[in-house]
Amino acid sequence: MRIGLGFDIHRLERGRKLILAGIQIPFHSGLKGHSDGDVILHSISDAIAGALGIEDIGTRFPDSDAATKGIDSRLILESYSLSLKEAGAKILNLDLVIIAETPKFKPWYEQMKQSIGDILKIRPSCIGIKAKTMEGIGEIGGKNAIACLSSVLIDDS
Repeated sequence: MRIGLGFDIHRLERGRKLILAGIQIPFHSGLKGHSDGDVILHSISDAIAGALGIEDIGTRFPDSDAATKGIDSRLILESYSLSLKEAGAKILNLDLVIIAETPKFKPWYEQMKQSIGDILKIRPSCIGIKAKTMEGIGEIGGKNAIACLSSVLIDDS
């Protein structure tokens, strides 16, 4: 078995859609980025990359590549899901911590789990999601950014 850890953070920007875990969440701002800014799917992708010992998303999908400008992050995670399959590995557990002051994410947990499960071909019950605030500290605490930490346990036997 192998464990991987992933992290991502993006600034909020008015007028963009807030896409997290591959779903749109109603909010006045979205995440700024080369892609759709989905910190959850980016964090999971990097956790998988770490568990497999392969290149991270910054290497596989560099922000200097005009061909990936505005890419749907579901495609990024699908790429890492394919890497899992090619390695003969499967996800046993995925745990996420969303770090944000606002909006509140609890009403979206089940839809997020279903979306992630559909992409990775795992049961939503294998996915844990929690949201934490920064208690007003820093960029996240100032409601200027959202981050996500992910850990993944894979079986590669």
